[in-house]
Amino acid sequence: MTDGEKMLKLAESRIGEKYVNVCVPKNNKNWHGPWDCAEFMSWLVYQVGGILYGCVDDNGNPATVEAYTGAWKSDSQKLGKRVPWRQAASTVGGILLRYPPGPGMMGHIVVCDGEGGTVEAMGTAYGVRRGKVSGRNWDTGVLLPNFTYGAAGGALDLAEPSQLYALGQPNMKASVIRDIQRALKELGFNPGPIDGEYNDLTVAAVAAFQATKGLIVDGQVGPQTAKRLKIEL
Repeated sequence: MTDGEKMLKLAESRIGEKYVNVCVPKNNKNWHGPWDCAEFMSWLVYQVGGILYGCVDDNGNPATVEAYTGAWKSDSQKLGKRVPWRQAASTVGGILLRYPPGPGMMGHIVVCDGEGGTVEAMGTAYGVRRGKVSGRNWDTGVLLPNFTYGAAGGALDLAEPSQLYALGQPNMKASVIRDIQRALKELGFNPGPIDGEYNDLTVAAVAAFQATKGLIVDGQVGPQTAKRLKIEL
């Protein structure tokens, strides 16, 4: 069994467990949650490979060091190995990463089954569950250094990522941003002026809304958050 297959199998054994933004002891093989997405992935890496990866200090104490999608971004750049997201999606145990949109904010990370599916700690409303790669926004694929993987499968029928509304994202429609801002204001959140500008106040309001709904708290509006806001992207 390859290391990628071991990671996927171990991830599947945690399906149904709870999600909380918490530090997970990476060296505790009997840990059964709660999890957050980066802690879940770094725990899998430590259990399979005995290394810290995606942590704020990869030389730290595995019992107490925190994992973070921003650290995954940094490690994938410095230590490798970044691959196209479609390649990771078609590799058993391949990892897909969405970068944090800003300092102190959350991205997202999942492990792939090689057939277009994922296992991921998805948010407090969902816990650890199976998901799908298709139609979501990913910044890169990651294959871990010194891990073994099977050959990537054939090309998967994956939809291109949907429009994402986020700080600094290109090609956003001002009319949709105003819809986002109005929906947030009506729900009691403060997105700032209804001006069609996706600014820091709007990001903070989106993140606060996501937290109340048990979604991934990243301050970005994709399909799941839009559905909860009852708007069309």
